[in-house]
Amino acid sequence: MKQFFSYLIIAVFAGSVTLGGYKLFIEKPVEIITEIPKNTPNIVQTSFANTPNYAAEVTDFTGAAEATVDAVVHVKNTAIQTVHDPIQEFFYGRSEGRQYKQVGTGSGVIISPDGYIITNNHVVANASEIQITLNDKKVYKATLIGSDENIDIALVKIEATDLPYITFSNSDTIKVGEWVLAVGNPYNLTSTVTAGIISAKGRDLDGNGKIESYIQTDAAVNPGNSGGALVNTRGELVGINTAISSQTGSYVGYSFAVPSNIAKKVVEDLMEFGTVQRAVLGVQIVELNGENATKLDVSTAEGIYISKVIENGSAKEAGLKEEDIIIKINNNKIAKYADLNGQLNSYGPGEKIQITVLRNNKEKVFTVLLKNKFGKENYSETEFIDNILGLELKNLSDSQKATYKIDYGVKISKINNPSFAKYGIQKGALILGIERKKVSNKADVEQLLRHYEKNEYVTLQILNTNNKIEYISLKL
Repeated sequence: MKQFFSYLIIAVFAGSVTLGGYKLFIEKPVEIITEIPKNTPNIVQTSFANTPNYAAEVTDFTGAAEATVDAVVHVKNTAIQTVHDPIQEFFYGRSEGRQYKQVGTGSGVIISPDGYIITNNHVVANASEIQITLNDKKVYKATLIGSDENIDIALVKIEATDLPYITFSNSDTIKVGEWVLAVGNPYNLTSTVTAGIISAKGRDLDGNGKIESYIQTDAAVNPGNSGGALVNTRGELVGINTAISSQTGSYVGYSFAVPSNIAKKVVEDLMEFGTVQRAVLGVQIVELNGENATKLDVSTAEGIYISKVIENGSAKEAGLKEEDIIIKINNNKIAKYADLNGQLNSYGPGEKIQITVLRNNKEKVFTVLLKNKFGKENYSETEFIDNILGLELKNLSDSQKATYKIDYGVKISKINNPSFAKYGIQKGALILGIERKKVSNKADVEQLLRHYEKNEYVTLQILNTNNKIEYISLKL
């Protein structure tokens, strides 16, 4: 009996050792599958092995920074301001006033090796002297080639060669979420680079379409950055930093740039014509939204609704009709007025564009030959002013400004419209302003007149030959 229990214990022990070895070394793990009820949400485990990594760390900004930092300059604007005492002048007549220097600073972008520099108009406006400081501390005096107040772009030039410069990119191709760098001189700090993304396109800061179609970014832009470069990660120019949205005047998360396509067109016009050539479509429009779409009984809440087609205009000649809805220009989506405005300001008179419209809920494409605001496709500055205002003008020389004791204005050298005599306009008088905006040269007059249509009234501030200032309203 004892021998039996001995054998039993040995057998149990041997079996346990055998089973343990099997479990440990031979048997595969058992998968337990539990069926999930149909009304239970699926639980999905995602593998990131083949998913692109969009983290900021994978984007290298050093190449773009190195390629652009030397091509962005510091701009110093010195303006001579004259202050008049209205009470003294009321009792004792016109006086010379007190003069003082006002200094402003900003940034600029070298766009050619021979010294052409693009900046904002407000950086160099009313300057008596413009000074450019390069990143290597070299200092140059600059000449103003021309400017556009409405788009806020100016072109200046320094006498230099073999300069580093930035090439223009196609701003139509940038995408929301794309990385960009802002390069400039905020707070007089040289060569500052900040990074951000494209936050939005086609922003209209005024809300009325007069200001251009801005690029919005969250790259840090502060006072002094104006006129600086907004570049992509390849170091190409996609915009000119122009404005910030802020309660304090400093960066709070939103900054705005003029798209490079618009800036490039302005620069090319200034180089070729000395002034900016405006192209118009020749339509009256309504920007669609939910409310307007319901009122107009149209199927889309995005796009530009044509309410009227102007006779002899570009749209009329191309075949566009009332109630057409513009949805694309050259395959670029048009959802709001700022989109349309931005596209039109990228092209000049005499250029052709492809416009896609919805007509009876079907897409139609038209080739449109753009015209300028007053129907002349090519004109000089003098021809434009004479055609619209009926006056021939001459810029004032420094000696004439000293004689008149004034630092702005243009002289009327000839009156080609005899009917203007009834307005009291005299040969030899000075035009000081248009609609209370100062004019310093013929280019200023031409730019301001572009905002008006024929048969509209415009008010001129005139210093007549009797040395009296008069305000004259006349019909264009």
